[in-house]
Amino acid sequence: MAGRTHPRRHQPPRAGPHPARHNLATSYRDAGRTQDAINLLQQVLADSECTLGPHHPDTLQTRHNLATSYADAGRTQDAINLHEQVLAERERILGHNQPDTLQTRGNLASSYRDAGRTQDAINLHEQVLAERERILGPEHPDTLTARHNLATSYRDAGRTQDAINLHEQVLADRERTLGPHHPDTLQTRHSLAVSYWQAGRTQDAINLEEQVLADCERVLGPDHPDTVRVREMLSGWRGSGSVSGQ
Repeated sequence: MAGRTHPRRHQPPRAGPHPARHNLATSYRDAGRTQDAINLLQQVLADSECTLGPHHPDTLQTRHNLATSYADAGRTQDAINLHEQVLAERERILGHNQPDTLQTRGNLASSYRDAGRTQDAINLHEQVLAERERILGPEHPDTLTARHNLATSYRDAGRTQDAINLHEQVLADRERTLGPHHPDTLQTRHSLAVSYWQAGRTQDAINLEEQVLADCERVLGPDHPDTVRVREMLSGWRGSGSVSGQ
């Protein structure tokens, strides 16, 4: 729940030469140990480029996951550069609408948002959402993620009511399909609270963020980075300070 869109997932390892290290890097990332994830993925990427070549699907997957971890670490331009490389290669090798390609396009859009390139982010998120709705259906988890991320970019562009409408839709779908305490559901509830705050619905925002904080403390733990950020944001709101967020 950092100041970014929906958390960008590492892609799961294929039956390649380094699945154990991929899994460990993902565990590091999930635990908030971003630099450990980066260090490990840089090693895996160097090995994959040596043994498999720079354009092998497993190498592209590792490069995608490293870019995602760069984004986690706030290394936005590094993330953009790497995601743009991966996207070009995946479009050429796998096709424009293949699931891995769509995930990279979505992550690139989120990094554009991090860099303040709001309209570029919206354009890519709208592409990804349209393709995921067409291929996967309107309630598939990946479709809901795309819709969530588009809503967040709408909010960045000042389209607050559009953001609220989409976030409320995603929240209802996630509560029904994933449950009220799933991390993805918490993410959308948090984002909806931020949109309420931006719209001047102060008490609605605080009430919703109090729910998010209680669930984050229980599900993620009191010291998880996302829990800490939610707590800080809520404290700012209670003191009538405006805090930007996801």
